[in-house]
Formats: sequence, C-alpha cells, structure tokens
Amino acid sequence: MGASSGPRRLSGMQKQALALYRGFLRAARSKPAEERRQIESVVSSEFRKNSKQVDRKNFIYIEYLLRRGKKQLDQLKSPDTVGLSSLSVDSSRTTGSSS
Repeated sequence: MGASSGPRRLSGMQKQALALYRGFLRAARSKPAEERRQIESVVSSEFRKNSKQVDRKNFIYIEYLLRRGKKQLDQLKSPDTVGLSSLSVDSSRTTGSSS
C-alpha cells in the first residue's frame, strides 16, 4: 500500500471495465466447477487481449465492448446459461454459407 506517487486514479471507463470483470468472476462462482474454470479462463484472456489490442483513446469502441460485455454478463447470470459457449459473439458476420 505504500506507493510513492500516491493512489492511481482510474477513469470512468477503467472503473466500468474493472466492475464488468469482477461481475463476470462473481457470476462464474454460481456455475459448476468445470464451467467456472472455463469462464474465468475465457474472461481473463478476452480482457487481456482487449487491453493490449484496443487503443486507449478509441472511446467509441471501448464503450461498445463495455455494452457487449454487460449483455453477455446478463446472459451468464441467467440460471439457464451453463457456460460461455452460448455467449460467443461473432463480430465478423458472414453471409452465404448457411446450410
């Protein structure tokens, strides 16, 4: 706790992203152990990937990711949802090739 420069202030979006991350981890606790581990792994890797790939100044895209994450979290909180397999969102919609 003894940071020399004092506590770091987080922006509103950073606070929202952290709250979303914690929300996913809390929701994972209500799922079976195997699904919980998968959820925690996927959530962790997605947040890490986005933290490295998304430009911090691209507020519109970050807001989009936050909204999408909140929708996914709401779905995950549903008792009918067992794991993340039903939450996968295809960001690149393809047309044609439907059986």
